[in-house]
Amino acid sequence: MKSNRNLSRAEGKRLGNVALIAFMLGSLLLLSLARAKFSPIGKTGDTIKAEEQQAMAKASGEMATAHDAAAEEEEEETRSKPTDSDISGAAIAVGDDHAERARRPVCYESSRRSDTCEAAGDVRVVGRAQTVLVGALDREWKVKPYCRKHDAFALSHVKEWTLRPLVGGSDGDEAPRCTVNSSATAFVLSTGGFTGNLFHDYTDVLIPAFITARRYGGDVQLLVSSHKPWWAAKYMPVLQQLSRHELVDADADGEVRCYPRVVVGPTFHRELGVGAETKAPGGEEEGVSMPEFRAMLRRALGLERAAAAPSGDRWDVRRRPRLLIISRRQSRRLLNERAMADMATSLGFDVRVGDPEASTDVARFARLVNSADVMVGVHGDGLTNMVFLPAGAVLVQVVPYGGLEWLARGMFRDPAAGMQVHYLEYVVRAGETTLSEEYGEDDPVIRDPAAVHRKGWDALKAVYLDKQDVRPHLGRLRNTLLQALKLLPHGRQSTD
Repeated sequence: MKSNRNLSRAEGKRLGNVALIAFMLGSLLLLSLARAKFSPIGKTGDTIKAEEQQAMAKASGEMATAHDAAAEEEEEETRSKPTDSDISGAAIAVGDDHAERARRPVCYESSRRSDTCEAAGDVRVVGRAQTVLVGALDREWKVKPYCRKHDAFALSHVKEWTLRPLVGGSDGDEAPRCTVNSSATAFVLSTGGFTGNLFHDYTDVLIPAFITARRYGGDVQLLVSSHKPWWAAKYMPVLQQLSRHELVDADADGEVRCYPRVVVGPTFHRELGVGAETKAPGGEEEGVSMPEFRAMLRRALGLERAAAAPSGDRWDVRRRPRLLIISRRQSRRLLNERAMADMATSLGFDVRVGDPEASTDVARFARLVNSADVMVGVHGDGLTNMVFLPAGAVLVQVVPYGGLEWLARGMFRDPAAGMQVHYLEYVVRAGETTLSEEYGEDDPVIRDPAAVHRKGWDALKAVYLDKQDVRPHLGRLRNTLLQALKLLPHGRQSTD
């Protein structure tokens, strides 16, 4: 009898452990699915993943104490469990689009750099108050519609927008009446932040706007906050490809504009490129690509060349490959620019020199870039003009001295593949920078750039980006340009 009682207690304890394990596994699974499905503003993907890993680790420890075998099984399940993005992607692939919209929050983290809000129904935009009133909304949301959500300095120049429930009638408060009605989708975006810098114009605004607006086929109205008239005028041919409606200076707009749908905040994918690491809920951006964006630019700006190719079977005296040198006026100037041009001419290039800062006509400079087969320039926003190069062309980035390869590659090498552009780089050595003359070869600036990097971005920028000019060695640069020639399409008779 005594042994039977002991057996019953052991069985009861095991059953209790199994029940505890099942409860904890179910809770973790529901938590993971809920977080993957609805990633609300206020927590980044990294924060959520870190919290989940902490919870999983704690639960694994408790379960191991309760029952070793069950802990091993749970560990195996945890290892094979999909990440947040995997779960989200799977849901998008198999879910109905309308159901996805109904289940997700109005505002969500559309990427690591952007928050986006979407709503439908009775939508009333009061631009002057940076407010969107939505009939079906049950709570208030706030968002800054610019794709640098973790950059406090950039966001200090971006106005915050609020989405509020549309109330009125029975509670005594009258909802604002529509003064302008539209059947288009309203799209709120900002041209604050770092706009005015060519790289940020494309990375932070134009490419995300294309990603977001493309699915509406032009039937979308751009409501621009932190509006800069000169900026809008500069890029109007591109903006008109995104929308067939009048652009609205939202902050100065006294109308109450009514729409069936609204999107507040564009979706970011990657630096100077298209191709999301994780898609926004609903999967609306599926199929968007950088070649499509570049084709849109060609239509907008009247660019003729989709691909770099000789005029006939091969390059000849009538159509030599064209090399464009991007000139700079401020720091990181090419001090031997004329000698570089002469050397490139001796290799058979038709050489042009262009200064993006001297041209306020986007289309005109874009046509010059589009005529080039090879583009050479020192790291800087001028290289953003690579978006206009024909497919198969070559970008040669001259990387300034100071261990800046990581920066140069993230900004221009990595995007090149998505643009179908070949990438080469020329890394400046200590003897080719004016920093050697200013500091001397024994100074940490020359001898140990990593020490300057450890002082932070401001110190790095002040020395290596703002204070140096360069004089590339013509022999080494010649070898790089010969490589570029080999990468160009040479026609049917070419043996290269």
